[in-house]
Amino acid sequence: MIPLLLSVLSSSLIFVIFKLFKRYRIDTFQAIVVNYFTAFIIGFTLYGHTWNPACMEQTSWMFYAVVCALLFIGLFLVMAKSAQFNGVASTSIAIKMSMAISLILMIIAYGESVTWLKLVGIALAFIGVYLVSKPSKTEKNTSSALWMLVVLFIGGGALDFILNYVHNTQLALLEDSLFSAIGFGLAGTLGLCILIARYVQGKSTFHIKNILAGIILGVPNFFSIYLLLQSYETTGWDDTTVLAITNVSVVLLSSIIGFIAFKESTTKQKIVGLIAAILAISVLYIAN
Repeated sequence: MIPLLLSVLSSSLIFVIFKLFKRYRIDTFQAIVVNYFTAFIIGFTLYGHTWNPACMEQTSWMFYAVVCALLFIGLFLVMAKSAQFNGVASTSIAIKMSMAISLILMIIAYGESVTWLKLVGIALAFIGVYLVSKPSKTEKNTSSALWMLVVLFIGGGALDFILNYVHNTQLALLEDSLFSAIGFGLAGTLGLCILIARYVQGKSTFHIKNILAGIILGVPNFFSIYLLLQSYETTGWDDTTVLAITNVSVVLLSSIIGFIAFKESTTKQKIVGLIAAILAISVLYIAN
């Protein structure tokens, strides 16, 4: 239970850091690249002693590490573009609702039991996430690049499922912490290549504040993934329940932080969404 709570806290802290990026005019992409390398260093510093040389003989996990790295950096690039063309709210909904893809894939792949109580909990989770994320009538929202939202919806769900699948089937000899670190390191390398290309073309300049921001972001980012993988193992719940509770809890906590710390507007729609989110967590907990 503790890893799940800390995973929710880490993911919500990422939200707070991103909000501060805008306030201090941080180059988000540069910070993200530095964040990947920071997460890589943290992983190997804390858990490098668990490395098992036999991992080099069972190499199937390497393929998934590359896939995760591509999704890490690829989804971020699409996310940044989508925020510009479709608006932050629509982009946020696509990312958060992507858990539908991962939940369906988990149920099919693992043959998990589906009870009416669990279905009600998952339905409440979707309702809560949608209402909290959906822009109000006064908020600007355009839809000029629908394909980006589709990519984020499918890609985000696929990433969650792949991380879960790797945890369950590919890491007999490799610790979750090291797999996460390797994935982040590969993503950072890909991002660095893009940054260098932009720098050569004169489209980007480096600033020390972006590096510092990336280091700060890298700490909760590493632990949000690592602790989520640990949650699958320590809670004793079905993986679908762990993922649903984690996602809706992050939305709930992030929204509360947004209302209190950043004075974000509260509407009846968002309040209903928060209530639905709380009910979803309660129902899913009871279901297990």
